[in-house]
Amino acid sequence: MPDSYGYRPNKSALDAVGVTRERCWRYDWVLEFDIKGLFDNIPHDLLLKAVYKHTDTAWVRLYIERWLTVPMQMPNGELSSRGKGTPQGGVVSPVLSNLFLHYVFDKWLQKHYSDTPWCRYADDGLVHCRSEAEAKHMLEALKQRFQSCGLELHPVKTKIVYCKDGSRKGRYKHTSFDFLGYTFRRRLCRNRKRNSVFVNFTPAVSKAALKSMRGKVRKLRVRTRTELSLGQIAQWLNPIIRGWIGYYGCYTRSALYGMCRHVNMTLVRWVRRKFKPLRQHKIKAMLFLEKIADQHPNLFAHWRAGMIGAFA
Repeated sequence: MPDSYGYRPNKSALDAVGVTRERCWRYDWVLEFDIKGLFDNIPHDLLLKAVYKHTDTAWVRLYIERWLTVPMQMPNGELSSRGKGTPQGGVVSPVLSNLFLHYVFDKWLQKHYSDTPWCRYADDGLVHCRSEAEAKHMLEALKQRFQSCGLELHPVKTKIVYCKDGSRKGRYKHTSFDFLGYTFRRRLCRNRKRNSVFVNFTPAVSKAALKSMRGKVRKLRVRTRTELSLGQIAQWLNPIIRGWIGYYGCYTRSALYGMCRHVNMTLVRWVRRKFKPLRQHKIKAMLFLEKIADQHPNLFAHWRAGMIGAFA
């Protein structure tokens, strides 16, 4: 269906983020749901029923059944039989889980709540509601629906959110939610045409995603690679940085300055190890890099994106 974005050609997570952003402007409430252990708990009988609906090819049915029921070998060598779930990391598991949720959630919602907008990416989904009462009703209906199909909503990650902005008043427990690496919440935004500022409910890179990016940079141990030149460091890091900016920079790019500053400070530490005269002079190392950034603004991907001035 059009609002199912996961594991599908010509659809992406950014498409899901974009449509969610627009719908949050039109609907005051969001039911954010997450399925607890989707891959581990899909009932084989219901999944195979969906598979058989779409193919009568004998060898396809045979291999899918084998993939689902093959025993799992434990660390001690014992074989553990499986009566439910799809293999974690299995090549067809994403497609099979998406097919299962197509009937469990997508088609069910279309049949019983045809005027309710929704968005789903794999096991992460959102239902947009007009009122808190409607959101509470949808939560109970979804709980019952998933339980009847052998699944359970995650008790912590599933919640009702009020899309509070400058015009929506009142206090509520949840006024933000995370979806596909973005945090949706009220933010100060600029209207460039009118040259004014207003409060809007909009997405930006989440704290968890920023933490993951910083962890990735630390894991690379860039500061220890003093055998490389700065140009080689740039060639090494740029594909990673471009990917982050390409995905998380689509909405509220300024929220990525934390990541850019972390990369720059990592480069400062590399400079201090690389050049002995700068080893005890952090400020001089920062000025050294700032000068290089001014002379070669296209050297690093985030410098090229206009985020040079994030050294301090």
